[in-house]
Amino acid sequence: MDFEYSARTERLLEQLRTFMEEHVYPAEAVYDEQIRANANPHEQPKVMLDLQAKARELGLWNLFMTHGEWGAGLTNLEYAPLAELVGRSVIGNEAINCSAPDTGNMEILAMFGTEQQQSRWLAPLLDCTIRSAFAMTEPDVASSDATNITSTIRRDGDEYVLNGRKWYTSGILDPDCKLVIFMGKSDPDAPTYRQQSMILVPADSPGIEVLRDLPMFGYRDRLGHGEVQFTDVRVPADHMLGAEGDGFAIAQGRLGPGRMHYAMRAIGMAERALELMCRRALQRNAFGAPLADRGVVREWIARSRMEIDQIRLLVLQSSWLMDTRGNAAARSEVAAIKVAAMEVAHRVVDHAVQTYGAAGVSDDTILARLYAITRALQIADGPNEVHLRTIARLELKKYA
Repeated sequence: MDFEYSARTERLLEQLRTFMEEHVYPAEAVYDEQIRANANPHEQPKVMLDLQAKARELGLWNLFMTHGEWGAGLTNLEYAPLAELVGRSVIGNEAINCSAPDTGNMEILAMFGTEQQQSRWLAPLLDCTIRSAFAMTEPDVASSDATNITSTIRRDGDEYVLNGRKWYTSGILDPDCKLVIFMGKSDPDAPTYRQQSMILVPADSPGIEVLRDLPMFGYRDRLGHGEVQFTDVRVPADHMLGAEGDGFAIAQGRLGPGRMHYAMRAIGMAERALELMCRRALQRNAFGAPLADRGVVREWIARSRMEIDQIRLLVLQSSWLMDTRGNAAARSEVAAIKVAAMEVAHRVVDHAVQTYGAAGVSDDTILARLYAITRALQIADGPNEVHLRTIARLELKKYA
């Protein structure tokens, strides 16, 4: 395994580092201020439009898309360090059109969409003239097990009729959201993993009602995490993604690269938290000496450095496996990085919060938000326990 970055990745890293330092980090506070000032807090703030225009100008656009005809054509291994760098900022990914849930939705449209679906939805998503949402999780069942999903997709002539309640449907409140990818049961009598389908739903379809915007530990994202009721929503039959019964397989195809993206972003968050922790420890005195001289703080810093480097190598290995052997061959490693990266990032952020004291739990730094994000993402996109179950099952299979 050769983890040396390609010449293209090195060039993009240099460009991205400059872009982050000169444009993204200075825009973070402005982004929040403009959201507060907007009449609609879910509307795109002007500073993000400016960042996106600059990113396009620099060629830092759609870097996540491994399918060359649609995006930059980087491999997972080439993109991984770029994802880490932009992950240092909560607005970094959006600035280069590499943010969830659009990335995952674009991936599956590129892999499973028809030419008509790609023309109508994928092209404008890549151009960021529209946004999208992903409706899978449900409030009344354990949605980490997709076989539990109760929402229905029923064929009625040339249409499908959708019913069900979803929540944490990220992106649904963005005024630019024009597409919802809905997962539901199309045939409850089919084999277990052929019961589910995914269908493309125009966001303005009659019967879609956003009941409320859900926070994450008190933070509300601009895109919104909606609880959404779908009542007799009618969609043309040609909006089915893939074939009926492909929903579970499509979900698995969506989650492999997506989990690598999350993991590398988590490493970026951890790196930023470690940097803040070190700067604070050197500047702050307590009981007659800098915090950096205290053994406990030095141990936090040392362990953070080791753990970040360890998880980065595991993510790079997973990326390499996906590139060389396919997503299925990397199932255990992909599950492992989803668990380990978020746990490490959360632990590093926690130490940084402690180092900052009262300031760490305020909004004066980015740490409180990173704390909420890294904790919530141990549940989102599959809770840790589900991934641990997968790893254990694959490990035991070697000896059965």
